[in-house]
Amino acid sequence: MLVLAVIAASALALLAWTQVWVIVRLAEDGITQPAIEVSGSIASPGLTALALAGLALAGALTIAGPVIRIILGLLEMLLGVSVVLSAGLAIGDPVGASSAAVTTTTGVAGADSTRALVSSATLTGWPFLALAAGILMLLIGLFVCITARFWPGPTKRYEATTFEPVTDAATGQVRPRDAVDDWDGLTRGDDPTAR
Repeated sequence: MLVLAVIAASALALLAWTQVWVIVRLAEDGITQPAIEVSGSIASPGLTALALAGLALAGALTIAGPVIRIILGLLEMLLGVSVVLSAGLAIGDPVGASSAAVTTTTGVAGADSTRALVSSATLTGWPFLALAAGILMLLIGLFVCITARFWPGPTKRYEATTFEPVTDAATGQVRPRDAVDDWDGLTRGDDPTAR
């Protein structure tokens, strides 16, 4: 369930990143300017890498041992804090987060110059959803750290098998079984996987 929760939180952050975060209106100067829709890819460009790292972390959790799970849980917490910080910066300063889009539209560069052109910046619900995804990632990472030692471990099915010793026919001495013995057994018609 925790692996699915990691995937869901990361997918939620990725979904929020693709949507419109800020609607910017430029200052009136006698020319009617359309509203500029600023997507999460402009307002918070690092969010995609964080969300994709969370998806990769979910895959790693499925094969990790108890110690590595704790490390991955800490990493998931760090990713959650980074998503919260990334979304929080855009929420705290929507005009600053929109400056790249304003520069693209108007051709005016510089933080102070773009701020002077903006008359209003309205946030949509998507950056708040990204913020919630980051908090969820943080909580999931904490829960992974707490429960990592209680997860079921790997089964014996895929572990290396040890074979019983073999008595060498020529010398009569007991020695460890090796791959050559299995090949010799195949020649005699024995199935080495039947043991």
